[in-house]
Amino acid sequence: MTNGHRFVLAGVMGWPIAHSRSPKIHNHWFGQHAINGYYAPLPVEPGRLDAALRGLSALGFAGCNLTIPHKETALRFLDQVDESAARIGAVNCVVVGKSGELIGRNYDGYGFIASLHEAAPGWRAEQAPCVVIGAGGGARAIVDGLLEAGAQEIRVFNRSLGRAEALAADFGARVSAYGWGDREAGLAGAGLVVNATSQGMVGQAPLDLSLADLPKSALVADIVYAPLETPLLAAARKHGALPVDGLGMLLHQARPAFRDWTGVMPEVTPALRATIVATL
Repeated sequence: MTNGHRFVLAGVMGWPIAHSRSPKIHNHWFGQHAINGYYAPLPVEPGRLDAALRGLSALGFAGCNLTIPHKETALRFLDQVDESAARIGAVNCVVVGKSGELIGRNYDGYGFIASLHEAAPGWRAEQAPCVVIGAGGGARAIVDGLLEAGAQEIRVFNRSLGRAEALAADFGARVSAYGWGDREAGLAGAGLVVNATSQGMVGQAPLDLSLADLPKSALVADIVYAPLETPLLAAARKHGALPVDGLGMLLHQARPAFRDWTGVMPEVTPALRATIVATL
């Protein structure tokens, strides 16, 4: 498929940004679909985000992704924000409208749910309680995605109980906050447990969580994708539960953003996954 003489320009803003895999993902799709376009890493220092975002229209960009440390800050500088981004309190996709208006969206929750369905097509959010470890931005996106997918009970555990309680208050009665000391007992009867912290990432200590009380039928997911198999996922495999790595969330959240900019909804193929795995 081609887009004629139109050249689609997009990118990802962050600081630092050289580590981002997003350019490889989107440029893979530009080539696969024969679309004239390019996706660039855009290093934007904190304090300069407003100017950078306002420059998108003048430079002919269709939009951009946002990553650390800009996801929350961007809310102040956009003309429109969709309901999901507003609930989460963060934006990971910006679309430049026909009149140059900046529209903020968040596809992290979508990407997470899609990664679960890819790993376990029969999984349903409403079948059993879901456990989320962490209460930061990643946790908020996952909770939002789980609620949209039909989850009836979400248990949030965080080292700071107050932060977990604040998250629960924002998302309503189906979400409950618990103290860190209750995290392992809270796995009983769960159908899904998610590490929404950076624990287990390269250079970070492993997540301190025993899976002894988790049903073997459960899914164990991690938002970390470097390493691809974290200590938590290795423990899940040993326990007999199904591990779901964080790379799927990264790949799937990119799909609707690419669609917004090009009109083409791409797929996550084995070839794309292999391309990104080779960079880890």
